[in-house]
Amino acid sequence: SKVADVGTMKNIGTEFTRGFANSRLGETMILTHRFSKNIFRTKELFACRTVQMLGSGIVLGLIFHNLKDDLEGARERVGLFAFILTFLLTSTIEALPIFLQEREILMKETSSGSYRVSSYAVANGLVYLPFLLILAILFSVPVYWLAGLNPNFMAFLQFLLLIWLILYTANSVVVCFSALVPNFIVGNSVISGVMGSFFLFSGYFISKREIPSYWIFMHYISLFKYPFEGFLINEFSESSKCLEYGFGKCLMTEEGLLKEERYGEANKWRNVVIMLSFVLLYRCISYVILRCRCSQRSFKTALA
Repeated sequence: SKVADVGTMKNIGTEFTRGFANSRLGETMILTHRFSKNIFRTKELFACRTVQMLGSGIVLGLIFHNLKDDLEGARERVGLFAFILTFLLTSTIEALPIFLQEREILMKETSSGSYRVSSYAVANGLVYLPFLLILAILFSVPVYWLAGLNPNFMAFLQFLLLIWLILYTANSVVVCFSALVPNFIVGNSVISGVMGSFFLFSGYFISKREIPSYWIFMHYISLFKYPFEGFLINEFSESSKCLEYGFGKCLMTEEGLLKEERYGEANKWRNVVIMLSFVLLYRCISYVILRCRCSQRSFKTALA
């Protein structure tokens, strides 16, 4: 094998010190364009995801058609929100093979100095935003209006935002684990296990007050907790509709139900900010892992 000289050893790493053909912005734009073409070239996945989101939105809307404004209807709404979360956060695993394939291409191209890992990470994060927004719209429009959720249009926009963020969070989680795991089988098992654990501690099956203190941290890092609360606040806040009558008077209003669970209007945007923080966290972890992998490959290449 060849012996690497001092200059080569100093330059080993992902963000090479030698010059690149394009600036960071230029690399990001080129990679974003390339990734966009790859998404649309993968016609099977693109078409299946589009039909899946539209079809599932219509089917769910018809199943939960015109929910009643009573206690039973409120329970059905909560069940609908829980199912939506489970469906959306677990349905993006199918993109894992694509990310694993991209990882191999990334490691080859960065080792030859084609572009920076940071440019790849930014481009990968940007390219899915419009695609996931389209999917969010296709899903949200039928399920929201067919189920008869909060008729306020601003509430619908908030619901759409939450759906978009849920899809983007799920995408970020898959990107993160695709950088970490060795293959699809391991990745599928790990992601399924993590998502199952997060759902268990979301607050749907067992309330926060009943979770043992030594497990409470799982409640706060659960990807299900914050969008689930967001759905409830968006649907029931500022509503005086009576859910249950007794002895000639109202025993429980929709807003009272929220207060009983200690969900307030102030939590609406806090939940959005926390969801965005999760996206950034998983994207940053993905970047760090990819950078380490590419550094190791560059080191081995330099010593070969």
